[in-house]
Amino acid sequence: MKHELKISPSLLSANFGNLKDDIERVNHSEADWLHIDIMDGVFVPNISFGFPVLKYVAELSEKPLDVHLMIVQPEKFIREVKELDTMMMNVHYEACTHLHRVVQQIKDAGMQAGVTLNPATPVSMLADIIGDVDMVLLMSVNPGFGGQKFIPRTLTKVRELREMIDRTGSGALIEVDGGVNLETGAELVKAGADVLVAGNAVFKAPDMEDMIHRLKNLK
Repeated sequence: MKHELKISPSLLSANFGNLKDDIERVNHSEADWLHIDIMDGVFVPNISFGFPVLKYVAELSEKPLDVHLMIVQPEKFIREVKELDTMMMNVHYEACTHLHRVVQQIKDAGMQAGVTLNPATPVSMLADIIGDVDMVLLMSVNPGFGGQKFIPRTLTKVRELREMIDRTGSGALIEVDGGVNLETGAELVKAGADVLVAGNAVFKAPDMEDMIHRLKNLK
């Protein structure tokens, strides 16, 4: 079943020297969620936000938080993520030895559970967990840095995942993150994506609210 398209601007592309104003602009836009990438410098070659900064972000944001943990052992931080009043906690398939357990712990904490796949991880790896997750995030770039080029193979993965979700009756949303703009976004929507994460396309746009409006209305 296809859902209404959601837009989740990625805070990683915001102006860190002007974070409050950028979050306010998201608040006043048609964005559905605010996407937050947490990086540890181990699972990915970069470090992003720590929890003291994220508490400030959570207080400012009027949009539900879509938190993506690009870290090893993400289960150690379920309590801290929940304390941000997070709606969706996303963990990497590649970072969880006991993924089913982590998904259940996230749900037991009162959040929705998402699972993320790196570009080289096939959709078929989700066969035994697809019925337990609320969302699957497909990385359309290699995680760790903003501004990368979209990997075209992602479109095939979206179609494969859509078929799996429809066949199993899972109901999980399909989110895509990396190199999303008006052009790639339109292709992703046609392939079956439900949620688009957009960083540079939104925060570097001359008119951020207009760009979010245009993404939101992709067909």
